[in-house]
Amino acid sequence: MRKILLAVLFNCVTGIVIAYVLGVSALAVAGVLCIAGAVLYDVIPSGVLREGVFTEIWTGELVKKLRGKMSGTWLDGIPDNSSIVDNDVIHLVDVGVDPDVLINNTTYPIDLQALNDQDIPVSLDKFQTKVTPITDDELYACSFDKIQRVKDAHATALSEAMVKKAAHAMCATSNSETTPVLETSGDADAVSGRKKMTIDDVLAMKRAMDNLGVPVEGRRLVLCSDHVNDLLETAQVFREQYNIDRNNGTVGHLYGFDVYEFDGTPLYNDEGVKKAVDAVADDGEFHCSFAFHVPRVFKATGSTKMYYSEASTDPEYQRNKINFRQMFIAMPKKQDAGVVMVSGAE
Repeated sequence: MRKILLAVLFNCVTGIVIAYVLGVSALAVAGVLCIAGAVLYDVIPSGVLREGVFTEIWTGELVKKLRGKMSGTWLDGIPDNSSIVDNDVIHLVDVGVDPDVLINNTTYPIDLQALNDQDIPVSLDKFQTKVTPITDDELYACSFDKIQRVKDAHATALSEAMVKKAAHAMCATSNSETTPVLETSGDADAVSGRKKMTIDDVLAMKRAMDNLGVPVEGRRLVLCSDHVNDLLETAQVFREQYNIDRNNGTVGHLYGFDVYEFDGTPLYNDEGVKKAVDAVADDGEFHCSFAFHVPRVFKATGSTKMYYSEASTDPEYQRNKINFRQMFIAMPKKQDAGVVMVSGAE
């Protein structure tokens, strides 16, 4: 009965709006809508309109929530190439070399220098949440409180996984000339044996990026929680500015770096090799910190899809089932503009 009254009320309000626009009788338009609704109720298969409406509402709400959660993180401000994503695949042009610049040239003709552009198709990562059951009564009642809770829970889970995967992609697999993986040099922690990060280690990361020829403008440093605490203990210059710029996600500025804090950075083993995204730390293994040049990395968001099954297909429990899939990727364009700092151990 409640649903019928709500449907009639909706038709009346809609009829008034349509009548106002068209300049006709509001009562007549409302009557037509009510009659049409009664006829279509028997013609259209059960759940067809409801599923489409709820899927659209829930997906839109999830996308808005994800955008909010990603802002203010270390991913904020990274070049966004979502506009060129096609079928959840992005095609990048990896520029092999930058053109040389001639200053006050007097020699002609000017030498030719080819740029070896290469089209690289990259599939976006797929992030899926586990299924949430929602009773038929909750969904039929159109409880926006329930939508809010479910949407927030799934958006939180997705955003955390996306940022964690992005941090993993930004860090080099192992040490090399173009992907330095450095080691902290501070005193060892009495309990864990982890060598603490010092302000000199931050300077070492700057020096490594200088040696790679990375421009000073646009350098970003993402510190794990351990390294943040180390610097708060020993570096007054860091301690004095910590928390000042939390509105934009940064926790400080050191040696040309915009400094961020993130507790989901990758783990490295005792040989300096990066572990899998969801790996568990063994003895002597700790989270790293990493630095990169913002213009040389990218992010891209692809499709968002809601999966939904009706309670009518679950007679035993009479519950609907919902989960989401989000396509997203963030990674370096070239492996030559980042530095990793891992904690050594005694």
